[in-house]
This record gives sequence, C-alpha cells and structure tokens, in this order.
Amino acid sequence: MVDIIIVGGGPAGLTAAIYGCRNGKSVLVIEKSVFGGQIVNSPKVENIPGFDSISGDEYGDRLLEQAMGQGADVTIEDVIAVEVKNDGQSDRHFLVKTAEGTEYAGKTVILATGTTHRVLGLEGEEELIGNGISFCAVCDGDFYRDKTVVMVGGGNSAFVESNLLVDIVDKLIILQDMPVFTADKKLQDQLLSHDNVETHVGTRVLGYEVEDGQLKGVRYTEAEAGDTVVKVAKCDGVFLAVGLVPENDSFKELAGLDERGYFVPENICHTKTPGLFVAGDCCRKTLRQVATACSDGAYAAIAASDYIQSLWG
Repeated sequence: MVDIIIVGGGPAGLTAAIYGCRNGKSVLVIEKSVFGGQIVNSPKVENIPGFDSISGDEYGDRLLEQAMGQGADVTIEDVIAVEVKNDGQSDRHFLVKTAEGTEYAGKTVILATGTTHRVLGLEGEEELIGNGISFCAVCDGDFYRDKTVVMVGGGNSAFVESNLLVDIVDKLIILQDMPVFTADKKLQDQLLSHDNVETHVGTRVLGYEVEDGQLKGVRYTEAEAGDTVVKVAKCDGVFLAVGLVPENDSFKELAGLDERGYFVPENICHTKTPGLFVAGDCCRKTLRQVATACSDGAYAAIAASDYIQSLWG
C-alpha cells in the first residue's frame, strides 16, 4: 500500500512527489510517456523562477532526479482507471489500474495528467501523425531540412516551434485561423524577420493532400478580395500547434469535469471523491505555466498528507 500514487510525471506530478516524500510519505509516480511533461519539448525556457534560461529537457531531468532523490518510486505505465475500495474507513483506499495489466493500491491519488496535443480531426490525419504530421520541432525538425513545411497555428506555441524550424527548412508557411497572430510580439518579430517565412491569416484548413501515402500539401480556405478562396500549400510536412486538450475521461466519475474536459477542483486541488486530488494543466485554470503547475503539485501533496493523517494517523 503506497501512501500517495501520482498519475503523471510533469512539473505538477513531480513537485507533488517531492513534497509528499518530504512529508514522510511513500510515493509512486506513474507516467505514461516522458517524465517532465510538455516542457521537455521546449529547448529554451526563461520564465521558470531560479533559472535565467534552461532547456525543458534539462528541467524535467532535474525534477525527476530531485523526486527520486527524495525517495519517490517511478514507473512508465499508462493508467486507464482508478477505483475506490471501501473495506471500512481504516481500510479505504484506491486501486490504480494500468494498460499494462498492473494494479497499484494507494491511500490517496493525485491526478496530474497534464494535456496532449489537439488535432484538427480531418480525414486521414491519424494515419499521417508521425508520417508527415508532427508536433515537436526539436524532435522532428531535422527530418525536413531544406524542405517546405506548414505550421498550423498562430499563438506562442506555434511561433516557438516555428523559430526552431525557420533555420532548418527551405520554406515555412504559417496558417492561422484567426485574423491576427496571437503570439507575443517578441516571438513574432523574431520569426517574421526571416525571408523564408510566408504567412496567411483568417484561414481554415480543409484537408491534407496525399499521394501514395505521402503528405504533399495542405488544402485550406482564405479570404481574398471579399471572397473565400480554396488554396493548396504544397509542402513536405505539417506541424500542428493548435492547442492542448486534457485526457481526463477515464476519471470523470470520481472527479468532475467541465465542458472542455478539464477537472474542476475545489479549494485548489480537492475533488468530490475524498482522498483523490488533482493538480496542474489538467485542471480548469486561468494560467497554465510551469510555476502554477508546481504550485498545484505542492498543494495536492500537502492535502494528500493531511488526508492520510486524518484517517490513518
């Protein structure tokens, strides 16, 4: 029986692990892919307190090292269900089940499941992911060296990724569905100073052009002289930066979700299920940053520790 099981190994989950261990609790962190969360895809982060600049990958490594150094156990598995077991108040606990067939028992659970990349939901899109469609310039940018790529999106994430791609690719085409770009001016100025960048706003992506299983272009609409014109951007690859979505459906019976699928915590981290807490970007909140995720993780760990103390002493 573990005191605290944490589902998710991003900044919120790993901070919760650190605080849980320092409160003398046994902690298990279950992460389905990469410890560190979405931040590991950022080559340069400048808004984490204590670091003028650090790569997201290094920051994730430091968090993991610190959590394990404090005594947390970690595992790579995909959690698919959390169940409440009521064998009397003193024996009340949670059963956490994974896709790999493992079951873990915990006195408390913290859901720090983060978010995943939003897709456009177009025909053939799923088959093209990893075969022409990417999300991470650091991971996949070099595959498109001296080629033409399309970036779908116009916010900070799109421009951060684009600034990584612009020196690698021959041509970068940006398609934004809004009438203006919403990225920070500094990011826009940095990117738009390059001659190999072509921008289109007020667009709507209609589909992908595919030949012999290979992505060859993006079909989209654009307003032109008062009319809506269908165009095709010929390209070798597409990067999607159209937002993030939570993956909380598996836990909706235990923790309430809003209309967008985010957890709706009470008093920062509590849910309607005693002993079950939530933290980080998987929650409804106004600001999703590393600093706020870490704060959420700290609150959740302290709340879990207090809950354990109230039942088990």
